[in-house]
Amino acid sequence: MTPRLDLIGIVTDDMAASLAFYRRLGLDIPEGREGDPHVEALLPGGLRLAWDTAESIAAFSPEAGHKPGTGGIGLAFLCDDAADVDRQYADLVQAGYTGEKAPWDAFWGQRYAVILDPDGNGVDLFAPLG
Repeated sequence: MTPRLDLIGIVTDDMAASLAFYRRLGLDIPEGREGDPHVEALLPGGLRLAWDTAESIAAFSPEAGHKPGTGGIGLAFLCDDAADVDRQYADLVQAGYTGEKAPWDAFWGQRYAVILDPDGNGVDLFAPLG
């Protein structure tokens, strides 16, 4: 049997802030889990996205060496259209999140933007042009 991608993990310094960020992007994350050391959300198609606090990772893997404020993953969210990329980016920046690259028309035919989650992970927002 060929392995299949089942889970994407995010190590977070602030569970509540990270969950709030991803909820703003439309993920269905269980409420009331902000104080937990591990949280999972089931994504369309069965893939799971999980968050673990840096402290919980260090408890079983001290050699992992997570440094606060340093992202370790990248995620990309497909938006409805090019204008939606601009709206989502503006909404997140207005909410206080750090924009890494403002929306632009990429040469590969997509409207693209990059925002940082609370742990410094790059989160791409994109949609096909035209």
